[in-house]
Amino acid sequence: MARRRQLLLWGFFLQLIRLPFSAPQSFVGINYGDLADNLPPPSTTTRLLRSTTISKVRLYRTDPAVVSAFAGTGISLLLGAANGDIPNFASSPAAAAAWVAAHLPSSSTPEISAVSVGNEVLYSGSDTTLASQLVPALQNIYAALPTNSSVKVSTVHAMDVLASSDPPSSGAFKPELAAALDPLLAFLSKTGSPFLINPYPYFAYLSDPRPETLAFCLFQPNAGRPDAGSGLTYTNMFDAQVDAVRAALDAKGYKDVEIVVAETGWPHSGGPNEAVATVENARAFVSNLVSHLRSMAGTPRVPGKSVDTYLFAVYDEDLKTGNPSEKSFGLFHTGSLAETYPTGLMRNGTNGLGPAKAPLSSPTLPVSPSPALASPAAVQQPQVTPVQPAPAELCTSGAAGCHNPSAAESSRTISVLSILAGAWLMYLSV
Repeated sequence: MARRRQLLLWGFFLQLIRLPFSAPQSFVGINYGDLADNLPPPSTTTRLLRSTTISKVRLYRTDPAVVSAFAGTGISLLLGAANGDIPNFASSPAAAAAWVAAHLPSSSTPEISAVSVGNEVLYSGSDTTLASQLVPALQNIYAALPTNSSVKVSTVHAMDVLASSDPPSSGAFKPELAAALDPLLAFLSKTGSPFLINPYPYFAYLSDPRPETLAFCLFQPNAGRPDAGSGLTYTNMFDAQVDAVRAALDAKGYKDVEIVVAETGWPHSGGPNEAVATVENARAFVSNLVSHLRSMAGTPRVPGKSVDTYLFAVYDEDLKTGNPSEKSFGLFHTGSLAETYPTGLMRNGTNGLGPAKAPLSSPTLPVSPSPALASPAAVQQPQVTPVQPAPAELCTSGAAGCHNPSAAESSRTISVLSILAGAWLMYLSV
């Protein structure tokens, strides 16, 4: 009898966890790039993102119209300062203070969780002068923050900062970066700021294009890869890349420095030499990654905790140069606002929103860098036209976290309660 009750309750529990996720997950974010000429208004983008379980957004710049569009949405922002700003910030505390005053809202909304000063500054062959100015720039920005501010200050790295990553336990930073990296790690540890990294299993596959590697990169069934150094076994490339960075930080004595994935994604189309850049593979990677993060399994080295991860990206960016795949990381179409492929991120039971409004003319927006891991040299990028700020109807109260549940969300809540009530009644009747 007791066994039967356990089985019935377990069955109801399984049905419960199969229900679509409707609440935002704190560990799922997305990159909002703007290197395109066909983007919908920022207000439309915030409306789109509020229909998902995404809770944080990374911006490469700080256009006021874009930042203000997130006010009252409950979505936190990771703001970016350009590589070209680093020398000025490093040499002038006043310049750093002026940037903070101009770009961080004086009110509590939108919430700014962190600032990234520069993107992929440190890599083999990087500008040593710029690298040496990185920590002074971070220090001056941090010093300019209001007293008791919770905003973190960091910088984003490519996987190129590692000299070794396979197996993950061998993870180690490149010795030639020590002069700039060592003081950076000390700063992150002192301020409680994260180490931001851009792991792309897609690029890892390109360097090892075997069928078993593709399955490993897409979170698909595979034999697993044992790490003799740690005794752990890896079943996907994402965990292996994150744990390689974790091993490198631990080896430096910075076990307290948290890792945040600032970018990761998979292109849904590409050129003739990019055969694995397909909708099917992009769907497999993103949807399986989202499921993996939601499982809270963590990584083999750090189990039981999902790493905060920003997916790349909201939209395709048609003004990017390089391989065709560089333009094709978008999770949503700019016109229809429908998902490019099912991601598991929507919470309204559909695959997106209705058509976007046409962009309006206003001052130009700065643009985002390419997601490429290797050779992240600075590239002169064109400007694009932004559009109107968010309308008031996004949140009637104007308060952070304000949210009016949709009918779909309300019905899901009722469904959950019904299942729980049914389970309890069944338990009592058996």
